[in-house]
Amino acid sequence: MLDSIFESLKYVLPAITVGIVAYFMFKELLFRQNEQQKFQALQSKKKESLPIQLQAYERLLLFAERMDPNHLINRVQSKNNDPNGYAILLIETIKQEFEHNLVQQLYVSEESWKAVVASKEIVIQKIALLGTNSDSIEHFSKELLHQFQGSNTATQSAIAILKSEVKKLL
Repeated sequence: MLDSIFESLKYVLPAITVGIVAYFMFKELLFRQNEQQKFQALQSKKKESLPIQLQAYERLLLFAERMDPNHLINRVQSKNNDPNGYAILLIETIKQEFEHNLVQQLYVSEESWKAVVASKEIVIQKIALLGTNSDSIEHFSKELLHQFQGSNTATQSAIAILKSEVKKLL
């Protein structure tokens, strides 16, 4: 009887060992295939979403350029000689363009979106302050252009952040 048990174990033990090894190898193979499918799906998703992201960055870059007082004053003309009224007109123009581009926050990084919002708020605050403190449109325009001269302005900082984000995407 003991001989028959040993005889059975000679056949059963190798079969169990082969079964266990086959199980782990098959499990590893399925895991790798699953990971490869996930990677391919991610690559496909990135390939499809990249044009949308680039378009969002492009639109926010255009918004930042358009709200820069150097471009804004040339584009939006005053209807009268009231600097405060002109400031309100400029602020409304910025707010309308911002609302038009509000959905772009879905496709850009948090840092980029915060930079655009912060630069918008800074530009609006300076326009409002200068509008109430100026006595003529000429003075208002000159002072506003002076405030946003150079490459260290809020809008230029937002533009730099947007450009660096696009470089990371590409």
